[in-house]
Amino acid sequence: MILFSSELEFVIENKIKMSKLIIDAANEKIFLMIITNKDIYNITHENTKINYEKLTVIINDFLGIHSLKISQIKKIYINRGPGRFAGIRNSLSVVKAFNIAKKIDYFCYSIGDFKGETNISYENIPNLCDKFKIKKNLINPIYLS
Repeated sequence: MILFSSELEFVIENKIKMSKLIIDAANEKIFLMIITNKDIYNITHENTKINYEKLTVIINDFLGIHSLKISQIKKIYINRGPGRFAGIRNSLSVVKAFNIAKKIDYFCYSIGDFKGETNISYENIPNLCDKFKIKKNLINPIYLS
């Protein structure tokens, strides 16, 4: 029975570790999406200075609503622009901190990276990053002037 229990915990842990987080703070709204093996969740917030300052809290609250912790996220995908300077800068800072503290790989994408693609949606961002070989842990923001 102990062996079965250990195997079950291993399977559950592996399913949780496949979770991905998408962050887009480059536009009018802050958009967050969690992609798990079974479900997809998303939420938006106003793109304001107050929300920039509490972006980590917003992310942790969003994860908590869905019974996840940041340590259960395997990869983070973040929109690097073009877009609002403050939103991009703050979201990149938060993701870099998650990378340092929790060793979570991140991928900075821009819609312009996916030239020729017609099916661009947040749900497809992880697959598009793989397809277009977006490098992990590389920051190259695109700000609007």
